[in-house]
Amino acid sequence: MQMENVTNQLIDFTTTYGLRVVGAIVVLIVGRIAAGLIRKAVQRLLQRRNVDPSLIGFTSSLVYALVIVFTIIATLSNFGVEVASFVAVLGAASFAVGFALQGSLSNFASGVMLLLFRPFKVGDYVTAGGVSGTVKHIELFTTTMATPDNVKIIIPNSKVFGDTIHNFAGFDTRRMDLPVGISYSSSIEKAKTTLERVVAAESRLLPDPAPLIVVDELADSSVNMKVRVWVNRQDYWGVKFDMTRAIKEALDAEGIEIPFPQRVVHMAQAS
Repeated sequence: MQMENVTNQLIDFTTTYGLRVVGAIVVLIVGRIAAGLIRKAVQRLLQRRNVDPSLIGFTSSLVYALVIVFTIIATLSNFGVEVASFVAVLGAASFAVGFALQGSLSNFASGVMLLLFRPFKVGDYVTAGGVSGTVKHIELFTTTMATPDNVKIIIPNSKVFGDTIHNFAGFDTRRMDLPVGISYSSSIEKAKTTLERVVAAESRLLPDPAPLIVVDELADSSVNMKVRVWVNRQDYWGVKFDMTRAIKEALDAEGIEIPFPQRVVHMAQAS
């Protein structure tokens, strides 16, 4: 009789929970396969829309995680677990973990904002978080940049997103101001004509807005003129270096002096 009771209990347990276990395994397998297929579909969709690669990786991973969580909840409900209670416990645990890791979560939230709003992208030269450099990687918690002398800098995303961002690659064109100082004894008109020749010889300058050459300041030691031109962003440094040299050589050829800082001293004599 005892053996018969045990056998009947095993049959009842297998009948009651066996199909549920098989069903849960099937749901988990199907859910994982579906999550992978959905992730690949999201990646292909975003790639066709020419979305930034960093945003593609983040979005597809987030979708994959959401599908997996939904699958786990569906599996638990199949065993009679109250989903509402599970969500409540999960929420309480998340609050405790979030309070303990609020710095990391702040970096995570800032990383999400950087990927969504895209104030800069990989390859842009920016000043962010008090550091200037070329953006190499935008990740969920940190942003990696390389300085002009190729030093790797890793900045927390909360510092990047919470500070002013200067994106030098944000627009296709940039304005360049070249200061030129001439002596008070030199002719301003002759200097302007010389600078106009230098500007006309540089083919990389944009015609619109038109170049501007003006007297900017009557300083202590020199008359300061300014050459204001517009260039394509990728030509900025090449034009700056070449025009600086060309201006110096042109002024020297015309005998126009670029003065050193000067100071006039009056000596008082005793009566």
